[in-house]
Amino acid sequence: MNLGYVPCSPYGPRVAITIRALEVYRVTHLRCPRLGIQPYVRALCDIHGVAFRTYLSTQFSIAFDVYLATLALVERRVQKALGRDTPDWRLKNACPPCMYKLEGEPQLLIPLLTTMDGNNSLRRFGQKARVEDEGGEESTTAFVSKARKDDREVPGDYYLSRSEVDKWAKEGLEDLMKGYTSDPEWVEEEDGCSERWSNMREEITSRALSLYDETGIFLSLCRQGFVLLVADMVQSGELAKYGFAVIHHLIRVLGELGDGYDIGCKFKNMVNAHPVLGPFAREHRFRSLVGAFHGHAHNRRCQLCNLATYVEGVGLEDLEECESFFSKSNALAASTRYATTFHRRQAISTYMQHTDVFDTYQGLASLLASKYKRALEVKLGARTLRETMTRLGIPNAQTFVNWLAAEKEFLAGLQHEPLEETLQMEYYQKLVNLRAAEEKLVLVRNTVAIEDPGAQQYEQNAALTRRVETQRRQALELRDNVLVAVHELEARLEVTQRWEAGCEEWSAAAVMVSNRRYQRALDKLHGLVIARLFELTKCNMSGTGYKMRKHIAKALQARSRAIKTAIEQYNNAAAALEVPREPLSWEEVVDYTFLSDFDLLRFARTDIASEGWAQPAGREAMDQYFKLLRADEEIQRLNVEIPRLVTYMRDEEAFLERQEARILREDDGEALAHQVALYRMRQGRFNDAHRVRLLQLANLEGFSGSIEPGVPINKERLSFDRASLGDGDEDDDETEADALDAAFIVLRVTEDPAQ
Repeated sequence: MNLGYVPCSPYGPRVAITIRALEVYRVTHLRCPRLGIQPYVRALCDIHGVAFRTYLSTQFSIAFDVYLATLALVERRVQKALGRDTPDWRLKNACPPCMYKLEGEPQLLIPLLTTMDGNNSLRRFGQKARVEDEGGEESTTAFVSKARKDDREVPGDYYLSRSEVDKWAKEGLEDLMKGYTSDPEWVEEEDGCSERWSNMREEITSRALSLYDETGIFLSLCRQGFVLLVADMVQSGELAKYGFAVIHHLIRVLGELGDGYDIGCKFKNMVNAHPVLGPFAREHRFRSLVGAFHGHAHNRRCQLCNLATYVEGVGLEDLEECESFFSKSNALAASTRYATTFHRRQAISTYMQHTDVFDTYQGLASLLASKYKRALEVKLGARTLRETMTRLGIPNAQTFVNWLAAEKEFLAGLQHEPLEETLQMEYYQKLVNLRAAEEKLVLVRNTVAIEDPGAQQYEQNAALTRRVETQRRQALELRDNVLVAVHELEARLEVTQRWEAGCEEWSAAAVMVSNRRYQRALDKLHGLVIARLFELTKCNMSGTGYKMRKHIAKALQARSRAIKTAIEQYNNAAAALEVPREPLSWEEVVDYTFLSDFDLLRFARTDIASEGWAQPAGREAMDQYFKLLRADEEIQRLNVEIPRLVTYMRDEEAFLERQEARILREDDGEALAHQVALYRMRQGRFNDAHRVRLLQLANLEGFSGSIEPGVPINKERLSFDRASLGDGDEDDDETEADALDAAFIVLRVTEDPAQ
């Protein structure tokens, strides 16, 4: 390797790959993840004018694994020399604006904002063979793995281990739940949102379990987009255990935080009901939120409690960074779909490390500046809001807070019908059924079988008589069954005199049944519109293939016909109401952008027509008010994050320069000092651009923060000196152990011809 070549075998190598060729592939693959080893090797063959052979890809893969293992070994030595080899050091320092806290800075209501989500694009086919029965026939359901055992671990700490994730599995939870009663104060009543999401439904992915070993990844990011943790979803869908494991690890290491999740409402209840995670999360004031992108599919009550717009301390953060990350990382799928477990993890981990440094950190200052500008733009709406308040006769901002509380109370009343009303509607329906059954019985009893006196018609006459008698018997049984149900309901409702058509109770129940039929039609239409919005979003998403687009297009055509039918059913139900509702048109439904508008079409036991929050203008003004509050919070958070970044850049540059000079003075320290210098240049190459961008932001009208560096709470970068931690003999022992580890890595990689 000193000559710039990496061998393809450990003993007597006859083929070697230049380090330059390996580095070109590494960097190119990270920038274009779709590029796999085989097309790159084919390109090399074209350049050198030789025919491609399959074994060339295998040889290149072996050399590339050795090269990556060498880079990882060098990285570990650099981190050890810098004192950054302690557990969870990377996680604690993943994002400078989020985690590099300063002395004297304002205290944020939610110190750290994160987001998490699952994605099944990076699933991996298992290398499996069908099991043969005693007769030698292959089974259609039983499979056995034929993959060669590979116990290599991926360097770094991005990944949560499978054992750590499995500690939170359902099987272990059953034992913990014995004798445990969750606190009803923290476990909220289900609001129906969870029924719209299929994330945690295991049956959705049951067909895929026979094909894939890893069915995707579960990812956690900070609000700036830096990767915090990732876990493999193994032969399952997006189960709760992945979220539990990630949140527990984040809280244990980072403390108090708020996390955005597309099913944050359901996940909050699951966390609070957990006997171990629930008390731990409440102790650290964990908040489970719903991201802005997925929020449109949650009902209005859920939005008022969990959507970022209405949660104090979140600012203008949309909590949807995972969607942006997945839109880029999905390109890895082509090169990892048929890889081994180790190679898939290696590709994902390497990609995340590269993205953190060369994408996320590079755009950090621009991201902060764009967030600041957006917050200032939102604040420009304050004047418009004041004019709207004057026009609507709203006396002060407290009115919006009162409206929000009133709307929550109203929507809470729609969750369940009172039991007595439910029984009354059921009783009414049974009475209607009883009347219909009695009318049918009278009709059948009065039916006379007209027989033909001819002897040749005897068989036909007998069959007709039997058919009439069967109809009479069935009608009598139907009447008796309905009558039994009526008697049971009369006993439960304590009805002393049976309701008759036209009486007060009958009329009231008829109105309630019409309203329920209307509600059901509205729910059906609501669900179809949700599916349509998701399909439109997926169809226009980057990375969606041609076949998938055609499939979605066909589904949209079918969905559109179903929506038109549902609109017709809704309008019929609306017209049958005691006070008919306005019919909905196709244009109105397909233009709905916030599905919470459907909730105001529902019935309540109180009239809300005169309520300000139920009017379109009032709702728009209320939303604008809360956006202004969130804009103020966003500016407050950015005024904290920007000095953190400025201070981090100053301290990191000075720290690495000092450590490079210190290592250079040590015996045989030139090589390690050179690697520290490369590390310093890699980390700091974007800092000048950051300073220029932040200086431009500071000159922006409305900027109220500071770009002056502060004093960090963590003095690690100010006072660390590795030489004071031990003598040179111990370092020599560690270096020798590292060399042995590297040798074993090379041997394990190169001795496996299957890779």
